[in-house]
Amino acid sequence: MTLVSGTHGAHSATYRDRGGRRVVDHYGKPERVGKAVRNVVGAIEMGYGVLAVTGDDRVEFVDNAVSNRVPAEDGQGVYTLLLDPQGGIETDMYVYNADERLLVFLPPERTEAVADDWSSKVFIQDVTVEDASEEFGVFGVHGPKSTEKIASVLGGPGAPEKPLSFVRGSMVDAGVTVIATDAPLGEEGYEVVCAADDAEEVFDTLINRGLNAAPFGYRTWDALSAEAGTPLFEYELEGTVPNVLGLRNALDFEKGCYVGQEVVSRVENQGRPSQRLVGLALDGLADATAETDGDADPEGYDEILPTPGAAVFAGDEAVGEVTRAAVGPASGEPIALALVRYDAALDSVGVRVDSEEVAATRADLPFSFVDGSARSARVPTYSSDE
Repeated sequence: MTLVSGTHGAHSATYRDRGGRRVVDHYGKPERVGKAVRNVVGAIEMGYGVLAVTGDDRVEFVDNAVSNRVPAEDGQGVYTLLLDPQGGIETDMYVYNADERLLVFLPPERTEAVADDWSSKVFIQDVTVEDASEEFGVFGVHGPKSTEKIASVLGGPGAPEKPLSFVRGSMVDAGVTVIATDAPLGEEGYEVVCAADDAEEVFDTLINRGLNAAPFGYRTWDALSAEAGTPLFEYELEGTVPNVLGLRNALDFEKGCYVGQEVVSRVENQGRPSQRLVGLALDGLADATAETDGDADPEGYDEILPTPGAAVFAGDEAVGEVTRAAVGPASGEPIALALVRYDAALDSVGVRVDSEEVAATRADLPFSFVDGSARSARVPTYSSDE
């Protein structure tokens, strides 16, 4: 459930469900709002679930469960994964060391299951796991002017610089924590965390005080992150072995044993996974729309984009499937992310759309037309490419 319905309503928000939580889908013209984020700055209410992990053994306990090294210092965070025994991703998460507790930000649909699982495995360790989702408001601020935006409204310290580090300060009368993101949208970015009771005031501050920011929703988030080459839990990550997605920033190959590590290490040692994540420019859709309308209208693609699971062909051979498609705000043209066979020759590519095959072109990630102010830490990298 959103904490700032009044502000959303004032901007004519349309909502959608995200893992059981009500979030903003868009405020109208999502592709045009995406251009505003790419060119200046935008703000979004994030739909996270939040776990609070306390007790003397909290860092060791969580570190033993996840794929990356959990920081032992206050003010630092990490992006990491929870895997099943077959190496498939059960959830991704950000873990922040917030002094006497760890705060874990994860997809809302995974919050209860992770809390229950971790609580059942505590045994004699001094660890308590609680669902703290209702305690916090979390807002993203993204775009090439995001540092200027934060500086215009943050009282106290300057904005943090190191990705996933954070500082504590204030906005108007509200205490906030400001986290430097790992650039999931391919732009400079921050997340602002506050008490739930202060959420309305903080979001209004982010939109209207200091340097104005355009409010945007998850439809724009999905499109911007696709352009940036950032795989997301609800589309690409769930159930996938992380090597397939090139998520090397989420893996520490030197740390101790965790569930799924043997599979990850075996795939890494093989030099290449069975599949890889690629970008596709959907040329056939752009051509068809231009021929029909006389102009490729970005708002006109929504009804004809391929759906997740649409087949991808190399010549006459099916080599993979689309994970999501969107209109790229930076280009105004249709794009897709797809999981394809690692060794597939993608010189001639087609995508199934409504029983028809439309032409596409393989694109490197991030898409070349995105001249972002930062590079997403999740852009796929493969050991065989190094």
